[in-house]
Amino acid sequence: MIDLYFWPTPNGYKAAIMLAELDLEYRVVPIDITAGEQFHPEFLKINPNNKVPAIVDHDGPHNKPYAVFESAVVLIYLAEKSGRFLSQDPEKRYDTLKWLVFQNTTMGPMLGQAHHFMVYAAEKIDYAIERYDREVGRIYNVLEKRLGESEYLAGEYSIADISTFPWVRTRKLHRRDLSEYPNIDRWYQAIKDRPGVRAGINTLSDSKQWEAKPGTEAWKNMFGKN
Repeated sequence: MIDLYFWPTPNGYKAAIMLAELDLEYRVVPIDITAGEQFHPEFLKINPNNKVPAIVDHDGPHNKPYAVFESAVVLIYLAEKSGRFLSQDPEKRYDTLKWLVFQNTTMGPMLGQAHHFMVYAAEKIDYAIERYDREVGRIYNVLEKRLGESEYLAGEYSIADISTFPWVRTRKLHRRDLSEYPNIDRWYQAIKDRPGVRAGINTLSDSKQWEAKPGTEAWKNMFGKN
């Protein structure tokens, strides 16, 4: 049994999709980031960085419970546990890891900052919006070029695609239209129709409509103001 500590965020969906794709036995433990539950001591024991997702594998290494945090590590851990979506061939494996790290160190942080300044910031700062809009455009061009060369980011469907898909899904928050990126659009449509992806995206579907408008308690909890 695996416990998935989750809230409906792009990073949270990565783990939910992966678990659904693998058809592993798991249960969802909601961590409502708008209520500040990510700062509760019980969760901080699992993830000191107070972010979702995190997992606890009750059949972990040495047959004892093991906690994993950071979405990229969660995906690698589950891929290695199951033997799926991360090739053992050295070249294919590193192709996957390159694009996985690209998403987690470049795409995710830059799009996250774009979301913050374009949507969540109490004060709209033109310089910040313009800077992150340019960076979003650059990142989309990198993906568009790659997906014009390859069906999936690492050749075959992998944890690199699982990691990237939920962030492209948030494209309205960073002001992008897939009609301008035909290769990304082709890739996106193929992934969103996978049963495991649909199941992962439906996790806590009744909590999807949460909002965190500037100045509200939910906004303060999300951004550590409380």
